[in-house]
Amino acid sequence: MILGVPREIKEGELRVALTPDGVLDFTDRGHTVLVEKGAGVGCHFPDGDYEKAGGRIVGTAEEVWESAQLLLKVKEPLPEEYAFFREELTLFTFLHLAADPRLLEELLATGITAIAYETVRLENGFLPLLSPMSEVAGCISVQKGADCLEAQKGGRGVLLPGISGAPPARVTVIGGGIVGSNACRVATGMGAQVTVLDLSIARLEHLREVFGERVVTLFNNEGVLQECLAESDMVIGAVLLPGKQAPRIIKRSMLDNMQAGSVLVDVSIDQGGLAETSRPTTHRDPSYVVSRVVHCCIANLPAAVPRSATQALTSCTIPYILSLADKGVDKAMEEDPSLCEGMNTCDGKITHPALEEILPEKP
Repeated sequence: MILGVPREIKEGELRVALTPDGVLDFTDRGHTVLVEKGAGVGCHFPDGDYEKAGGRIVGTAEEVWESAQLLLKVKEPLPEEYAFFREELTLFTFLHLAADPRLLEELLATGITAIAYETVRLENGFLPLLSPMSEVAGCISVQKGADCLEAQKGGRGVLLPGISGAPPARVTVIGGGIVGSNACRVATGMGAQVTVLDLSIARLEHLREVFGERVVTLFNNEGVLQECLAESDMVIGAVLLPGKQAPRIIKRSMLDNMQAGSVLVDVSIDQGGLAETSRPTTHRDPSYVVSRVVHCCIANLPAAVPRSATQALTSCTIPYILSLADKGVDKAMEEDPSLCEGMNTCDGKITHPALEEILPEKP
């Protein structure tokens, strides 16, 4: 099979879909891997390393897209790439279509087979390809939030661990999944006073076992949420409904009760965000202010540490990619229900039920 790895073009996106070592896994099996020139530079993977692994460096994204049978990316295609879609192509990447109806429409119109990393799901509900990036995002969210808390960035000027004579920052994490638990790990490690909200008592009990008295665990409801928002220096939104839009649980009116200069880091922005005032930002321009609250809604947080993120991601994606390449898409899907869960569109049809809510009129 011919695999293609184009250079990512999303602003600030420095990750790459395959490492040079990963390329070797495919070329050793007789597959062809086309890598766009400079695709791995942001991770400090030079073109020469890909060539040593048997990959072929090509000069343009167009050549990669047009020659590949299986196109591998990290982030969702942007409008500049829509012209490359075609029915014979299989695309494997993060898609987050619930927050991007236009991309969904383009995938359906061209008949491309689109498999989303974030909806590949095991029988027990675990999301194996989303998990490593959720870990990274949870960690980075605290770092970005701490930066936004600085006075020069519009924040309250609060130091997370506190110092002699000044208390630690108060951090509320909304959602106790992988993003939330890693945000708790970093925030507590930095000395912040942390509260985590979730709708699952079992999850709260688990977090209590992991962090002990370092984290306050609360069942999330509107009253509790409003109280925590009002008291927090930093709020981290980490709610996920697989394949669906994130619930908008932070209403615009709630911002009026938050402290001036407090920070909202909305990690759920890939799925639309959990605040009515959230909109995607970039690493270059990471924040904006609404009602005196600093919003940081970077849609590709893990790109801040592209080498680590790429290594973590590809260690999980490569077994699935090998299955697709070795067996072909149809047989791989037939033999692996978790991979089948990842398929979002095929032959102009929606194949993931969560997306029916986005374009209900589509087949």
